[in-house]
Amino acid sequence: MRAPTVVLTLLAVLVFAPQSQAEDARLAVEQFVARLAEITVTDMVVTQTLTLYDPKDSHQQVRGERKLWIKVPARLREETKVEDLRLLRVMNGDRLVVQRGGKVFEAPPRERERQRVHTLFPLPRTAADLLREWASLGVRTEVATAVRVGGRTVTLIGAAEGDRTSPAVWLDPEYGVVRIITRVEGPDGAKVGDVAFSEHRKVSAGFFYPFRQELFLDSKLLEVASVRSVEVNTGLSDSLFDPDALLKGTSR
Repeated sequence: MRAPTVVLTLLAVLVFAPQSQAEDARLAVEQFVARLAEITVTDMVVTQTLTLYDPKDSHQQVRGERKLWIKVPARLREETKVEDLRLLRVMNGDRLVVQRGGKVFEAPPRERERQRVHTLFPLPRTAADLLREWASLGVRTEVATAVRVGGRTVTLIGAAEGDRTSPAVWLDPEYGVVRIITRVEGPDGAKVGDVAFSEHRKVSAGFFYPFRQELFLDSKLLEVASVRSVEVNTGLSDSLFDPDALLKGTSR
C-alpha cells in the first residue's frame, strides 16, 4: 500500500469511526426511550435493606434500611437509618436539602451531583436529555460498543470493553442503565465511582426495577442495597418533596 493510500485510510478511520459509534449510542438510547414511552409510571415507593462496608476492611459491615419515595420526573425523598444515625434527603429538580446529625442544610453542587448518580432509574426522558446528562458526568457519548453482561447484550457507552476506570454507561435495551462509572471528587482527590444495578424484576407492565444495587469506590465495595419491596403509582403527595418544608422543619 502506497503512503498516500495509508494516509487516506487513517483519515477515514478517524473521521468515520467516531461518527458511527456516536450514531450507535444515540440509536440505543432512542430505542430505549421509545420503549419507555409505552410505560406509565408516575411514582414509586422502594424499601431497601442496606449493608455498608468499611473501605479499609471489607469484613467490617453495618446494616440498616433505606426508603425511597420517587415522583417522576425529578423528585426524590430518601430516608436512611443505620444504627443510631438517620439521614433524610429531599431532592426536587436541581435542589437537594439534607437533614443529617440534627442539622438541615441545602446541599452544595458536588453533593447534588453524587446524589444524581445514586438515583438512576429508568424514567421518561428524551434521548438527548440522557446523553447530555451522561456527558456532563464525563462519559464520552461518541464512543459505543456492544458487550455481554450477565448473558445479555448491552451497549457500553463511553469506554472500551474491559475498561473499568473511564466514565461509562452500560445500557440494557429492556432494563435501562445496569452500570455507570464516574469520577467522584472528594476531599482527598478524585476516585472512580462504580454503581452496578442487577436482579431486575418486573414491577409493572413493561417496567423493570433493579433489586440489587452495589456501590464501589476505587474498586472497593462500599454499599449493597437489596430491595425488599417496590410499589408503583401510589399517588404520592407533593408535600413529601418540598425542600423548603424540610429546611423549616415542617416536612413530615
